[in-house]
Amino acid sequence: MTRLLSLAIVSLMFSMPLALACDYPQRIEIPNGATASKDEMIAGQRAVKDYMASMDAYLACIDKEEKDTLASMTDITEEEREVRAAALIKKHNAAVEEMETVAARFNEEVRAYKANSE
Repeated sequence: MTRLLSLAIVSLMFSMPLALACDYPQRIEIPNGATASKDEMIAGQRAVKDYMASMDAYLACIDKEEKDTLASMTDITEEEREVRAAALIKKHNAAVEEMETVAARFNEEVRAYKANSE
């Protein structure tokens, strides 16, 4: 019964109107360090910085959205609150993992660029 209730809550949470929806930033193209020019690598660095800033804004938005949603809910059980918190943590962690992946990929391409430029 508890599992069914949890699934129902999560389903309801994701089917809520998207009026307050936070836009997940689109993944960027990272230049190939082995073939990119200096200007392409600099543009790639700017794109990564902009992407990271957009992801930071997304994280702040989902946190605020959840806080606002919880504040507007008058009849929420502790179990519902825990399910919502777990879903928020998953969204947050997935976004941070994506940011780490993009940064690592860009750093790999920077190393390839430097190796190719020497």
